[in-house]
Amino acid sequence: MRRRMNEALGKADPCGCKIPKGADPGERKIPKKAGSRERVRSFLERHGLAEGFFEFEQSTKTAVMAAEAVGCELGQIVKSLVVTVDDDKAVLALVAGDRRGDFSAIAAAVGGSSAKMADADTVREVTGYAIGGVSPFDLPEGIPVLVDDSFECFDVVYPAAGTPSSMVRIGVPMLVEISRGRLAAISQ
Repeated sequence: MRRRMNEALGKADPCGCKIPKGADPGERKIPKKAGSRERVRSFLERHGLAEGFFEFEQSTKTAVMAAEAVGCELGQIVKSLVVTVDDDKAVLALVAGDRRGDFSAIAAAVGGSSAKMADADTVREVTGYAIGGVSPFDLPEGIPVLVDDSFECFDVVYPAAGTPSSMVRIGVPMLVEISRGRLAAISQ
C-alpha cells in the first residue's frame, strides 16, 4: 500500500507544499555542478515551479537513494534514461524507480526497431547533464521525451534536478507538459 505523503514528508513551506525530510529549500549551497543546478532552477523559476526544487546532503544518484532521501515510494522516483534508438536517435525515457525501461517499447514508441542505453559521453552531449543528475527540464529542442505511464497512479513524482543530490517535486501532468513529453507504456 502506498505510504501517505503526510508520513513521508516533513514540514510545509510557505506555499503549502510539503518539504521532503532532509531537504532545506531555504539554504542554497553551491554544489560541484552549479551550472546544471542553476540551469534547472532557472527553468523552474520561469515556469513558476521553483518551490519544488530541493537539495539533499546525501546523494540521490540512484532511485533507491533518492526514495530514501525524499521519504517516498520507489515508484515515485523518476529515472532519466537516455536511450539510443536505431544507433542514431537519442530519446529520454522517464521510467519509474521501481521499474525497468523496456527498450523494445521505447524504440517502438518513437518508430524505431532497436534501442540500447547511451554511454556517458552521449548522455552529456545530448542533454547537457551528467549521469546521475539528468533532468527532464530545459533540454535541447528535438529530444523526444517518453514518460512512463505507470506514474499515473501517483499525484507527485521526483525527477532529478541536474545534480546527483537535487530533485524536483512535481505533479505528473506538469512533468509531462514542461518536459514536452508524452505518456507511453515503456517499462516492465
